[in-house]
Amino acid sequence: MCQVTQRNTPYCFLDAQGQNLVPLPADISLDWLRAAYRHMVLIRALDKKVVALQRTGQMRTYPSCLGQEAVGVGIGLALQENDIFVPYYRDQATLYLRGVTLTQIMQVWGGDERGHLFSGHAQRDLPLCIPIATQMTHAAGVAVALKSRAEPHAALVTCGDGATSKGDFSEALNLAGLWQLPLVSVINNNQWAISVPLTMQTAAATLAQKAVAAGMEGVRVDGNDVVAVYHAVDLALKKARSGKGPTLIEAVSYRLTDHTTADDATRYRDLKQVNDAWEREPIKRLQTWLHEQDAWDPAQETGLLEEVRAQVDAAVAAYLALPPQAPDEFLQYMFASMTTPLSAQQQYQHTRFAVDGSKTQPQGAQ
Repeated sequence: MCQVTQRNTPYCFLDAQGQNLVPLPADISLDWLRAAYRHMVLIRALDKKVVALQRTGQMRTYPSCLGQEAVGVGIGLALQENDIFVPYYRDQATLYLRGVTLTQIMQVWGGDERGHLFSGHAQRDLPLCIPIATQMTHAAGVAVALKSRAEPHAALVTCGDGATSKGDFSEALNLAGLWQLPLVSVINNNQWAISVPLTMQTAAATLAQKAVAAGMEGVRVDGNDVVAVYHAVDLALKKARSGKGPTLIEAVSYRLTDHTTADDATRYRDLKQVNDAWEREPIKRLQTWLHEQDAWDPAQETGLLEEVRAQVDAAVAAYLALPPQAPDEFLQYMFASMTTPLSAQQQYQHTRFAVDGSKTQPQGAQ
């Protein structure tokens, strides 16, 4: 694994043509690879459907993860149940693997905070963070709690390349390195911070090198190789759980679509660059490898696509059938318990609005 922070070439097991560069890790089986492939195909299908929902007015602004599925799946497969995941807004795949349903993911992007009522492995995870990089310091705080309680678990936080230019990022890494916190920080370097390319964000040769100033290990992997992402994250989490300190991982991927559905990347991005990136995307890469190993065939592919389509369609139907969220519910999640000022605001809403979930207009409005 790339453990030298100055190394510029991202480490990978499977190259862009789906060929082995080095032997796969001993814990990676054909069943594991087929499962990873299924997860990535499902998330891409979800992503396409949610964009369509937004375009037809049935969804709010949505950040696509097209082309970055290997990052989320690799992380999700490496996390253990009692680890704590601190996500950012392009983590659909990891959330799903943590037990968050497809319907809940749509709820969040539909503006319904009930989607953040996680259960299963995600019960202790934090909600999605929309402000850039603020989740980094939250994760450092979680890691402090884990260390002070002597819990043998780790916190993992994700961010985009744009977040590495924020002070929150540097502050969190500095604390993690100084106190040797059980924290793994993964940068999804998709090359773009909205319309700002990586070359205009930093003079550093790599983002993994930012680990040097914090006194921690920096690792650079090919974010389009799900095996490389999983392997790097798995080793970093094991190190963190055993009390050996934090790791910064840069997963080099590419954002194959707009920043969000409110963006138009054709205004600032060269089409040739995007087309070249499609040649390195993660799903085709793994599919090619599986085919060449006689571990996947057209019949399995057809069956998977039908299964995925049905799963996504069922999740969409469930999302569209949800009753609206009561207008005063957002007040209930501001603090652990209701404060006096919030209670007054809630009482005002109860008298001014119907809050039974079926009406949202002021009482008496026509």
